[in-house]
Amino acid sequence: MNWFDLALDVILRLDHHVAQITTEYGVWTYVILFLVVFAETGLVVTPFLPGDSLLFAAGAVCAIGALNAPLLIVLLIIAAVLGDGVNYAIGARFGDKVFTSDTSRLFNRRHLERTHQFYEKYGGKTIVLARFVPIVRTFAPFVAGIGKMSYSRFALYNVVGAVAWVVIFVVLGLLFASQEIVKKNFSIVVFGIIAVSIMPMIIEVFRSRKQRHDKKSN
Repeated sequence: MNWFDLALDVILRLDHHVAQITTEYGVWTYVILFLVVFAETGLVVTPFLPGDSLLFAAGAVCAIGALNAPLLIVLLIIAAVLGDGVNYAIGARFGDKVFTSDTSRLFNRRHLERTHQFYEKYGGKTIVLARFVPIVRTFAPFVAGIGKMSYSRFALYNVVGAVAWVVIFVVLGLLFASQEIVKKNFSIVVFGIIAVSIMPMIIEVFRSRKQRHDKKSN
């Protein structure tokens, strides 16, 4: 099995892998899940790691009593908050060093200034919504740091987004993973979770476009 097939197998059969990890590693499963969530949210080089589906699968394992749900939820919220915090810090630390040119199309300082203005106006909503969008949630805190979004605002929405994200998906796993139809169609459920995760951002994009169109019409 090549690396692509292996990665696809991990994503599509995530419930089996989490259950197997729990069986083999016991209490260390908490550490493994903590590190995966931290890396998925905190390192811009690992946006491919599972997020929503991992939380759902972890909730499913909690449903059979293999993991303690309250403990897991608290640990994963901490992991998500720390991950976004590290990502923000990396963006804030290196953003000025990367965006130094006034002529570069990609690393133009004006992009940095516009990013800062955008996050000051819409930052909180962006950080919370990004939690529910695969890949985007990995880059949102990084860009917030680059744009110098005020840390007090970022920290507040970071915590709100992390709590909502972890609680919603772990609880969904707890409630529905035991259903026979979910067990037999877990791959479809995973893709469904991803589709639902993207919807809030799509709705927000259309809403923003409509507002701009209405302003132009007036």
